Amino acid sequence: MKAICFYFQIHQPFRLKRYRFFDIGNDHYYYDDFANDDIVSRIARNSYIPAAESLLRMIDESKGAFRCAISVTGTALEQFEHYVPEFIDLLKRLAETGKCEFLAETYAHSLSSLADPEEFAAQVKAHDDKIEQLFGVKPKVLRNTELIYCDEMAPHIYSMGYKGVITEGAKHILGWKSPNYVYAAATQPKLKLLLKNSKLSDDISFRFSNPEWDAYPLTADKYIDWIASTPADEQIINLFMNLETFGEMQSRDTGIFQFLEALPRFARERGIDFWTPSEAVQKLKAVGKLSVMHPISWADEARDTAAWLGNKLQQEAFDKLYSVAERVRLCDDRRLKQDWNYLQASDHFFYMATKHFADGAVHSHFSPYDTPFQAFTNYMNVLADFIVRVEEQYPLTIDNEELNSLLTTIRNQEREIEQLNKEVRSMRQNLEHYNEEQLLRQKQTETAEKPAPAKKKPGRKPAAKKA
Repeated sequence: MKAICFYFQIHQPFRLKRYRFFDIGNDHYYYDDFANDDIVSRIARNSYIPAAESLLRMIDESKGAFRCAISVTGTALEQFEHYVPEFIDLLKRLAETGKCEFLAETYAHSLSSLADPEEFAAQVKAHDDKIEQLFGVKPKVLRNTELIYCDEMAPHIYSMGYKGVITEGAKHILGWKSPNYVYAAATQPKLKLLLKNSKLSDDISFRFSNPEWDAYPLTADKYIDWIASTPADEQIINLFMNLETFGEMQSRDTGIFQFLEALPRFARERGIDFWTPSEAVQKLKAVGKLSVMHPISWADEARDTAAWLGNKLQQEAFDKLYSVAERVRLCDDRRLKQDWNYLQASDHFFYMATKHFADGAVHSHFSPYDTPFQAFTNYMNVLADFIVRVEEQYPLTIDNEELNSLLTTIRNQEREIEQLNKEVRSMRQNLEHYNEEQLLRQKQTETAEKPAPAKKKPGRKPAAKKA
């Protein structure tokens, strides 16, 4: 039996306002609320809401045979709660069906997995907590930011409790192999890999409405025929894309929603199922190990991390940001930690790309800046102010070795305090138990010492009178 695994990404960053050099030290609010409201509301109206309604209809009309997965970042959820709460309600309805799986992800859609494993783990946990709080489900499969993955991450991801991870079926990694199988991580064989089928995914995401494409127009029956014609032993077809594909990247008038909703009917006719990532990981055995020595992603032609870290501008901003990671984790300033999350979004680095040709066109399309240099300057101005605020709490004159020593001391003290608290709680319980026993013994003693009431002697019967 062949199956389709649909996964949809939902992400929106907190976009930065124009922040000048002279604002550093004077203005600690960095965000363009108008742009965030306008963009999020527009995309929700054109794409997210009608797409979610389509998914609900597909689940209902197929009587639960259609299944899918969604990965929605914490920064996106925060904006939906503020600007379009009705979309949160639709996501809750999807969760309630039990046919839509919510995946683990970094809260801020960050690149922390490439810089700071501790921060990566903290962000994934924060995201899991947010998903559980809103939708009552706990993610079981991880989808890292932009499908970034490499061998080095596998043991860490598995230790965090995930049995599967979603990544790109990059040609330079697969070679002659097919993405339509489940693979095992080379450095942690118990962790299973689900690989994106780039060709079939991009047919929907990028080529659907292109009249110059030789397969245009793409219909649901033709698409399912392509999937059915893959070799019989290739059991899983992973179709990973942005939910914005439906209604935003491919507008409604292209027929994209009708195409999507027709897929379950034709799949049923060809004996093709729909599985969630968890079901695929559980049902299918890995056909072999897959080694990914250098980080891959689903971005650009090279499918590497150059979209965010491919030039000196991006690398400088990235290194500067994570240079204060330990200090931020030490502080208790809620506003500072919130800004730390928002500034980690991969989008800020994506806007700084200096790529050309097709890759460059993609970057320019999504960027709110006129040039990558403008994006870099604006971000670094914001980051400079942020670091000033961090330094006010933990001066940068303390080098990393001293800071690590301080951190170790603080953590040891925390453990000692926790141990002492446990001992105090135990002593209190023992004391309470002792007091209860003493009180019980006292009552028993008082009862034993109390004299028993004297028995009443029976009275003499009066003598009978003689007649």
